[in-house]
Amino acid sequence: MTMALPRTATTFSPPVMEARRWLAEAEMPADLPLINVSQAAPVDPPPEAMRREIARLALEEPQAHLYGPVLGLPALREEVAQQWLTAYGGETAADQVAITSGCNEAFCATIATLLAEGDEVLLPVPWYFNHKMALDMAGARAIPLPTDAALLPQIEAAKALITERTRAIALVSPNNPAGVEYPPELIGAFYDLCEAHGLVLILDETYRDFHSSSAAPHDLFARPDWGRTLVQLYSFSKAYRLTGHRVGAMVTSAARLAEVEKYLDTVTICPAQLGQFAALWGMRNLGQWLAGERAEILARGAAVRSGFAPLEARGWRLRGAGAYFAYVDHPFAAPSDVIARRLVSEAGVLMLPGTMFTPEGDAEGQRQMRIAFANLDTAGIGTLIDRLARVAE
Repeated sequence: MTMALPRTATTFSPPVMEARRWLAEAEMPADLPLINVSQAAPVDPPPEAMRREIARLALEEPQAHLYGPVLGLPALREEVAQQWLTAYGGETAADQVAITSGCNEAFCATIATLLAEGDEVLLPVPWYFNHKMALDMAGARAIPLPTDAALLPQIEAAKALITERTRAIALVSPNNPAGVEYPPELIGAFYDLCEAHGLVLILDETYRDFHSSSAAPHDLFARPDWGRTLVQLYSFSKAYRLTGHRVGAMVTSAARLAEVEKYLDTVTICPAQLGQFAALWGMRNLGQWLAGERAEILARGAAVRSGFAPLEARGWRLRGAGAYFAYVDHPFAAPSDVIARRLVSEAGVLMLPGTMFTPEGDAEGQRQMRIAFANLDTAGIGTLIDRLARVAE
């Protein structure tokens, strides 16, 4: 009798943790301090004003230490709804917002409301590996959706992949890992495709605060009955440096959130209260500071694009650069997972290979690398480019 695999055995090890193991195994160059561009996370704590507020809350706000509502702090849900009205237009109400323990939990909660065993979700390739892992562990199938030379998914390709088991299409914009921003018309076209086929569009906008355009990234919240088709995901981690507090959000119909509540009550009961109070304070008080953070991240992306010529001269190719990420083709004969390990010991650089963002055996993934550049200042980006340019075949 053949035993079925347990859910966790159906997927791969966490890529960022795998990359950290390379550090323990590598002989690091003594004259090259490590440049870690493997993880999309701020390395600095929240600004001092927010830390002081967190300290005050810890001392003076009893509710920060107690259970709260499963779907999140009511005032934070209301604040998200109000700020979304300004940012996107259309109609958004507090009962269409849920607060989650990070954006990954929001994705897992979403697919829990959608999928039965063997159902399918289309994921553009390269994909965000935690989305693939979540689908594996749910007993669902991640269907690779090819992207074009600009790393944008195509409507006609998606149409051809839809089957009777397809339940959703999941997009990430600005994209992780590719760094590209999906044009509003493309996002709208995917919404229309999902609506026409009775699918759900899962739109992960974790990096929306670092979009290069000040205009609304799409008009989906102005569509009639948008909550029937759209589940938008968001994270407070990147905007306010709250990664360790695990605070995310999802925006969809109140009816879907009633199903989401079942999942969240089973997994975490409620999001961490202290992080929610901090996120609320940040939304109300750190608008100007966040604008400065956005400007700095955009400047770093510009530094990658403007400084890439030395790598291009050696056969590297910049495929996308935006928000926290640059996505590149390397010029070497070996596959990217081999090159990534070499870069640790030869260049003092830790980055993730494209094989971690593509289906097993994918030829494109073997030529690609992701650079999470947001933790480097412009001088650090110059140093990174210089080190990579000096790596020999």
